[in-house]
Amino acid sequence: MSWYIIFLFVVYLMDGAECGARLYNAEQKKNSTVRPEVVLPKDYIKEIRPSVAKGGPVVVDFNLFIVDINSINVEDMDFRVDMFIRQSWMESRLNIPDDIFEEGDDYVTLPPEFFDNLWQPDPYFLNSKIAEIATLTHKFSSVTLFRNKTVRYAARMHAIVACQMEFQLYPMDIQVCPIYIESFSYNSEKLRLRWEGDDGGVSVNPELKLLQYDFGKPRLSEETNHIPEKNGKFSRLIVFFKFERQIGHHLIQTFAPSTLVVMLSWFSFWLGLDAIPGRVTLLVTSMLTLVTMFTGLKTDIPPVAYVKALDLWMAGCMVFVFASLSEFVVVKVLDLRRQQSLDTAVNYHRQLTTRLASSSSVWDYESIFAPQPPQPPQPRKTRAGSKHLLQTTWLDPEILGKPKKTLSRKIDGYSRIIFPTLFLLFITLYWPIVLLKKKVP
Repeated sequence: MSWYIIFLFVVYLMDGAECGARLYNAEQKKNSTVRPEVVLPKDYIKEIRPSVAKGGPVVVDFNLFIVDINSINVEDMDFRVDMFIRQSWMESRLNIPDDIFEEGDDYVTLPPEFFDNLWQPDPYFLNSKIAEIATLTHKFSSVTLFRNKTVRYAARMHAIVACQMEFQLYPMDIQVCPIYIESFSYNSEKLRLRWEGDDGGVSVNPELKLLQYDFGKPRLSEETNHIPEKNGKFSRLIVFFKFERQIGHHLIQTFAPSTLVVMLSWFSFWLGLDAIPGRVTLLVTSMLTLVTMFTGLKTDIPPVAYVKALDLWMAGCMVFVFASLSEFVVVKVLDLRRQQSLDTAVNYHRQLTTRLASSSSVWDYESIFAPQPPQPPQPRKTRAGSKHLLQTTWLDPEILGKPKKTLSRKIDGYSRIIFPTLFLLFITLYWPIVLLKKKVP
């Protein structure tokens, strides 16, 4: 009986040890990662690209998800983009056992360190100033292996991309900024880049909004370009981003105030010619306001060698204000000349009136203009009516000179109609031309 108890005790200990070993192995398997030796053959060389049937190029599918676009810098002509990139290709040399996949899955996600042991395509952003993988406690990247030996590499990146911007239509401009993705080492005979999926390889965050721009749908392109520096043709992917500037801000801050300043300068046409301080102050203040406004707008964009649409508008407004100031100078000069002529006529008529008052007849030119010898005084004969054909008082300029509308006042009156009409014509020509040019691709 004792031997039977000892036998049962030994069997119990053996079962416990076996069960513990199973639990230990399961825990070890759970905590372990897939080592490169599991999927890579011994003769695997990561510097050699995967073999392709008929010696064709390795096809790398590329995909972008645009998370955010910010810091569109017109001075440095670049913009910052945050995105997820994915590139996948077929690696036929891998030995993928079934036990590395979880039940029901056809893929396994590996840490980014595993990527260093594989052959890697070398795409880069041709026109980027900075491009790097985002990090927090580690790099945001991963490698995914599929049962069909497809390798997918994904990463979160941010890049500062250069963009050759054009400002001829500023502030109604449309900027088209491309991102060029190209292989650095492998030419088109060894590697081909293509957008993943039939619906395009670029998707945009639906919540993405820009403050000053309307963001259009990206346009995709694939091409092969000859690069003389690399001595060969290279596959290239292009995504075009369209940034259309919103005009609402500039309508409120620029076009509406400048229009009001031009209209304010027309009030000088209703002021009298004697209101010199008022008219000069109004016109000069309007001109200085436009100059200050124009100077402040120039700080928003880099100095360029060509004329912008905003330059034409501000120049037109300044021309109208300067024309109003010039009109005041012209009418004032004409008015001064009229005053001088009127003063000369008044002096002449006063002298004539003085001489006629001492003469016997208005038609006695000799008594008026020729010197007469002194004569003894003769008694005057009173008559009921005057013998003079014209009364000397009729020659007084205050009686002869009826109030007339002078040339200066006529010019002011015409200016009240001509200036608004010409400015309306300027607006009618300016906006359709600019908007039509904006629609031209």
